[in-house]
Parts: sequence; structure tokens; C-alpha cells
Amino acid sequence: MMSNQAVNQMMAQVRAALKQSIEEKTRQNSQRFFKEEIRFYGVPVPQVNRIAKKYFALMPQASKTDVFAYCEALWQSGYIEESFIACQWAYEMRGTYELADMDVFDGWLDAYVNNWASCDTLCNHAVGDLLMMYPACVVRLKDWAMSANRWKRRAAAVSLIIPARKGLFLPEIFELADLLLSDQDDLVQKGYGWMLKAASEAHQQAVYDFVVARKQTMPRTAFRYALEKMPAALRAQAMKKA
Repeated sequence: MMSNQAVNQMMAQVRAALKQSIEEKTRQNSQRFFKEEIRFYGVPVPQVNRIAKKYFALMPQASKTDVFAYCEALWQSGYIEESFIACQWAYEMRGTYELADMDVFDGWLDAYVNNWASCDTLCNHAVGDLLMMYPACVVRLKDWAMSANRWKRRAAAVSLIIPARKGLFLPEIFELADLLLSDQDDLVQKGYGWMLKAASEAHQQAVYDFVVARKQTMPRTAFRYALEKMPAALRAQAMKKA
């Protein structure tokens, strides 16, 4: 287990690199993508990714426990760019994931995630890969779907985007979509609509039938998202009297 001094030294290096990479245009425009107040440096995402890659390469001997400790420190800052680095470093450890890591990711969602971008970056990659490695963990998403925390409800859906594109978890996707069906939060609606859209890449007819059967109760936002990748003729048919 590394020392607090080692964590602090790494954080100081990463934060110095972020501060040196601030772009005024990004700093001025970042907030407009979010309804909630976001704490940010103003570093373009591609540069954040380069910083994450550079400093991850400096710790080739770090254990998963060490890396997750770094991630925790990054999350604690509250800066969105640091959350992206935490998510990327967590994903880099995917070859060492264990069942118990679902508890770690669950805890980060509860304690730190406060916007759609951090939610999606964590869930699309780290959580999605863990679910494919340990399919039994998918049952946890039902608890997330019923959470009072809007980001956990969105996470329940967006964690399955990558697996859905691979044709996986279709029954669970439909179950989650039903749990979230009447959610009034537009970011949750977009999340499960996106999940259904991803599932349609491998299961077009099944997703079409599911969505059309619920078109009288599914919010229009989710309905449109779910149909986005359907052929034009199918979309037009679904939209009739929708």
C-alpha cells in the first residue's frame, strides 16, 4: 500500500499538467453543456486523455489498490477533468477486476458523480467491462434504477451501452427500461433511450417491438432516442400516432 505522500506527489503532478493545459475558450464554454454547476479547469477532453495516459504510464508497477487510491483522490477534488482521469485509470485496470470492484464503482457513483459526463465516462467503460466479466453483477443495476439518485438511475442504463452493442443482456435491458419507463428526469430518459438504441444494433426487431408496445407511455425523448438507429421506414411506422 502506497503512502499518502506518494498519492499527494502524483496528484500534484497531474494537477500541474492540467493547469498548464487550460484553454480560455474551453474554460468559457464548458458550463453550457450542463444544467448543474460544474467545477472545471477548462482543459479540452483530448488533452485530458493525453495527461491521463502520460501519468498512468509512470506507474507500471502500481497495483489495482494503488490505482484506485489515486482515483479516489482525483474524484475528491470535484473537478470534472480529474473525474475523467479517474475513470480512465480505473478502466486501465480492467484486466484485474474482481466482483468486489462493483462496490467501489457503486461508492464513486454515490459519493462523487454529479453530472452526466462523469457518469457516462465511468459507466460506459469501467462498469460496462466489469459487467461483461461478471454478468451476475447486472442485478445491481435494478437497485440503481430505483435509486433516488438521478445519476445512479442514469448509470443503470448507460452501464449497458457497450454490452448492448455486442448483443448482450437483452432481457435485463428490457427490464431496466420498464423500471425507468416513466422517469421524469430527461437525462434518465435519454440514458435508457440510448441503451435501447444500442441494443437495437444487434436486436432491431425485438427493440422495435418493445418500444412500439410502450409508445403511449414512454416519454417522447426516450422514444426518439430508442428509434434513432432504426431504418427510416421503421421509424416512420413507429412514429405514427406516437
